[in-house]
Amino acid sequence: MLAGVLVVGSGCGLTSGSPMVDDVKPGLIGQGLPLKGANLTVTSKEFTEQLILGAIMGIAFQAAGAHVLDRTGIQGSIGTREAVKSGQADANYEYTGTAWITYLGNSTPIPDPQKQWQAVHDADLKNGLTWLPPSTLNNTYALAMNQANYKKYGTKTLSDVAALSKSDPGAVTLCVENEFANRADGLPGMEKAYGMSLPAKNITQMDTGIIYTQVAKGSCTYGEVFTTDGRIKSMNLELMADNKKFFPNYNAAPAVNSEALKKYPAIAEVINPVTKKLNNTVAQELNAKVDVQGQDPHQVALDWMVAEGLVKEG
Repeated sequence: MLAGVLVVGSGCGLTSGSPMVDDVKPGLIGQGLPLKGANLTVTSKEFTEQLILGAIMGIAFQAAGAHVLDRTGIQGSIGTREAVKSGQADANYEYTGTAWITYLGNSTPIPDPQKQWQAVHDADLKNGLTWLPPSTLNNTYALAMNQANYKKYGTKTLSDVAALSKSDPGAVTLCVENEFANRADGLPGMEKAYGMSLPAKNITQMDTGIIYTQVAKGSCTYGEVFTTDGRIKSMNLELMADNKKFFPNYNAAPAVNSEALKKYPAIAEVINPVTKKLNNTVAQELNAKVDVQGQDPHQVALDWMVAEGLVKEG
């Protein structure tokens, strides 16, 4: 959760960027070049999925005729948001749960994804941000296990994991990030919601990337993962369903500077069809091309846009 061409100054100041120069023309989007003459800046956070989403947005705007400045790859969530709020950037793909909890300061997520998006949309208008319709791409937390343990224990939901922790306490060992271990919307809250009480010796804290390899090897029965991570598919891991809908919804949606949207209302008609095509399966596949196969995030984005017929090359 990984690096762009951006140099970030103090605070949220964007001190560099580079023009996007993809040779693209309209496909399913951008017909009539509704953004011709527009100068738009797209931004993103620094991890793989965000770099891909930032590139997707920039390519869409280019196909519609805009000149696009690439300021993807900002470290941390706050800098990205502040860039769009301040007008240093015009738009990014943001996550509803991040906005609701981290930016807007709410402690209780809204279980219904559409209602969560609507609440964020309504609250952020006063901050000069307009949220366009969300995708079903939901980059939230989950527990995953390898195929051998899946066959051995047969758990499919977090309620099943809770039951196993009672019937066979030694069976439920967890690999988790430090942050997840201490967040209210992480391990402590999950244990409370599902009635688990795991002993400390069953929980190992480690860096995100190591969790996937440790779970794949079976060093821990369950690992904390992100639902759109490409390694889930490449390592053939099984996700446990959050059957009580405890984890917040982190649906990706375009967050646009309201003044920019007022000036270029066609932003919405260009990006909305793209957003509709984004889901967890797509995200896992695209993320895997970068994190597993080592491909360039921008090229992965472009290849997908062309394959989907959203834009044409040349």
